[in-house]
Amino acid sequence: MKLLRLLRCGLLILLVFAIGLVAGQLIRTIAAPLMIGGPFTLTATDGTMVTDRTYRGKWLLVYFGYTSCPNTCPTMLIEIGTALATLGAEAGKLQPLFITVDPQRDTAELLREYLQSFDPRIVGLTGTPQQIADAAQEYGVYYAPHRIGPSAEDYVIDHSSYLYLMDPQGSFVQGFDADTSGDRIAGIVRELMARQ
Repeated sequence: MKLLRLLRCGLLILLVFAIGLVAGQLIRTIAAPLMIGGPFTLTATDGTMVTDRTYRGKWLLVYFGYTSCPNTCPTMLIEIGTALATLGAEAGKLQPLFITVDPQRDTAELLREYLQSFDPRIVGLTGTPQQIADAAQEYGVYYAPHRIGPSAEDYVIDHSSYLYLMDPQGSFVQGFDADTSGDRIAGIVRELMARQ
């Protein structure tokens, strides 16, 4: 009887230990850092090839969108322009990037003209569909065309609408949703810049 109790107690201790190991592994898995951002190779509106390393030393605001977007993209670009204006001289430490998710329609020339309407400091980037897909994957960006008519040009693109703030070393710092005002973006960026 005593041996049976010892065996049961030993099995119970072993079971609790095993559960603790599994739970500890799950907690470590869940607490793993979220990786946003990474290497990309794209074409700027002036025709030059750029990579994520091109912008090292500057804070980045990275947004994925497209020029035919009916509302979210223009709204976010207005707020980025407001943030740049609010930052004043400090805006020189910041480089906003607008990466198209519609490389079939968004040529470098079209992107350049489009972005002039918002703020000439916003750099437009395009590339091959594969280059865009690779960059979007690095940032965890979702996008998918949605046909709205019979022609090949009759489509809109459903896409995530987060603005990513990257530090001068290329590491993700913070995301802003589409409702974040330019003044709030500027305030957070200014505070983070002051810490470095």
